[in-house]
Amino acid sequence: MASIQALRERRDALAKNLNNLLENHTGDKWAAEQQKAYDEGMAEIDTISAEIKRHEGLMARLAADALNGKTDGLVNATTKVSGAQGVESAALRAYLTGGIAAMAPEDVTNLRARQTPDIRNAMSTTTPGEGGYTVATEYYRQLTEAMKQYGGIRELATALTTGTGAQMQFPTADATAEEGEIVGQNTAADAADTTFGNASLDVYKYSSKSIAIPFELIQDSMFDIEAYIQALLAMRIGRITSRHFMVGTGVNQPRGLMTAAAVGVTLASPTDIGYDDLVDLEHSVDPAYRSGPKVGWVVHDDTLRLLRKVKDDQKRPIFVPGYEQGNPGGAPDRLLNRPISIVQEMPTVAADALPVAFGDVSKYFIRNVMDLTVFRMIDSAYTLKGQVGFVAFNRQGGNLIDVGGAVKTMKMGPAA
Repeated sequence: MASIQALRERRDALAKNLNNLLENHTGDKWAAEQQKAYDEGMAEIDTISAEIKRHEGLMARLAADALNGKTDGLVNATTKVSGAQGVESAALRAYLTGGIAAMAPEDVTNLRARQTPDIRNAMSTTTPGEGGYTVATEYYRQLTEAMKQYGGIRELATALTTGTGAQMQFPTADATAEEGEIVGQNTAADAADTTFGNASLDVYKYSSKSIAIPFELIQDSMFDIEAYIQALLAMRIGRITSRHFMVGTGVNQPRGLMTAAAVGVTLASPTDIGYDDLVDLEHSVDPAYRSGPKVGWVVHDDTLRLLRKVKDDQKRPIFVPGYEQGNPGGAPDRLLNRPISIVQEMPTVAADALPVAFGDVSKYFIRNVMDLTVFRMIDSAYTLKGQVGFVAFNRQGGNLIDVGGAVKTMKMGPAA
């Protein structure tokens, strides 16, 4: 069996060949022979990509087994970590395994200093005898980074971290149609004030839902409880926030990108997307917003499967596979020579749906409040089952901070 590195190298080589094939065969040079080579190359890339995914799944499973202490010797929760991070790790583990009472006095003092007044008030009224643990900055950064794997929107959007959840207003202005003028001698210049608006970036309290862990695992020194809790928090909060950042209604939840963005093109068909439709959507975005590192297409994987079959007016495929992605000299997957990102929270192709977005996605802002607090629950509901419960709360929000149409969407036609 080939190694995962060998598979990646083979995939990159095939992708480069297809890039060269498309670049060297323009106009009437693209014929059945080139289409056959393209189809065969893409089929092999798909096969290799599936094998890479299986390798990665196996590696993730082995890592998960190690995390849960099922693979002897791979995880040692007592591994020394130097400096302040090591002290914080030990304090968090003490809280998770034994609560506030198990923490050293100086760690409790540091914890209280990190807690905001609203968290302290919540603990005093809802959790008598057992306070919550507000994680330190480094742990929160690690958690935020881990959330990225549960939603591509975090990789594309602009992220802000604030110390509190106070209301935040962003000024917005659309100056894409503004220009100067020529004035004659002794002639007054016309007024052309820019119209400013405001877009709010409110935050909402998210819960991880309760996490139950058996006493036996908590007492097992080989069980890395910090990493286990972090992985679950990242997965649960990461998934729901990623969905809201894409399709949130803006009512008691963030306003998602697809809710906030204007429709750039409406199709007649509820199922078919053509080359001209994609060109129209791209050009519905003002040229001022069509340059930048985060400009590109956003689609669900099922939609990409359909778009890969679309051809331009020269009968050439408009999808070009990427290679060495993330490395200098590499290139991402591209559609009409624009980067294309897969975000599984996107709608798929259906009647009246919005399955494609194009534009500068960095204009979508995600706000994280650095006050994630973990609560340890030892009430009878858990004790009778031989468990300890944990739940975490964190405030996040998102909105498209733009009025000039930096991102536009494609709307499918009504059902026949």
